[in-house]
Amino acid sequence: MSTNILEAKNIVKKYAEHVALDDVSLSIKRNTIFGMLGPNGAGKTSFIRIINQITAPDSGIITFDGAPLNKKHITQIGYLPEERGLYKKMKVGEQAIYLSQLKGLTRHEAIKRLKIWFQKFEVEGWWNKRVEELSKGMQQKIQFIVTVIHEPQFLIFDEPFSGFDPINVDLLKDEILLLKENGATIIFSTHNMSSVEEICDEIALLNKSKIILEGEVNEVKNRFKSNIYNLEIETPAFDIKTIIPEDFSFVTSEEDHNISRLHIRIPKERSSNELLKIFLDHTTIHKFNEILPTMNEVFISSIKSKNNANLEM
Repeated sequence: MSTNILEAKNIVKKYAEHVALDDVSLSIKRNTIFGMLGPNGAGKTSFIRIINQITAPDSGIITFDGAPLNKKHITQIGYLPEERGLYKKMKVGEQAIYLSQLKGLTRHEAIKRLKIWFQKFEVEGWWNKRVEELSKGMQQKIQFIVTVIHEPQFLIFDEPFSGFDPINVDLLKDEILLLKENGATIIFSTHNMSSVEEICDEIALLNKSKIILEGEVNEVKNRFKSNIYNLEIETPAFDIKTIIPEDFSFVTSEEDHNISRLHIRIPKERSSNELLKIFLDHTTIHKFNEILPTMNEVFISSIKSKNNANLEM
């Protein structure tokens, strides 16, 4: 069995004169959460629509579970689109049963599973209400439930936290992590970079129809680090700058109740141990760590760098 559940090779998709995907290739490992990132119009939705067989690529191939993507795979995929779509006039329970049956469950099995999920998400009291009576957050809980109800091995969540308050965001995060723990592979498409850092194993960043960055989250962040270290020390009785080598530079510094908080950049050819030793010889160190960029900083830096490169061509 291949370690990858999905592989895309040289995918091209055009709409009239617009190129939505330009020679896109990527692999998604089994039992991982894969972040699909990019600004609006980057090509994320086009790629997701191809996986769901809503559209087909103009060229290239996608394999799923070792075989060319085909209609039999639809039952193994769950998709929560960014633009939600429930029938407003239908009763919640009736609609949930109907959508579950479309995914291959019997009515009996659908009701059994739905009751468990409704209780878990604290929406059991809405079973006989019309969808239009639910808040946006409640509707999205129902949509999430019917996305996962048939227990697919591959899930696609497009902006799953949109419209949720922090408590329900945490609830959904926990459920997504539990789905992974139980064996599912997940594509997670979002603009919320803090969520990417919390739950994603790997990412691919699309911009203007091409993949411009991909890899494991921690490895990607390390690629963009700036050799800046954070120190929290007891403030010595002399000017700290007098003990710092000339090729080291202060990024920020502040003092608070005899505690100094410093951000210092060291040259690439220098070791962080050198910086640590300098301060160990002069004061007490309370905290010492390298500052890695956030995924939001990586995202912005990558997009700006690529756009600037295109302007120079």
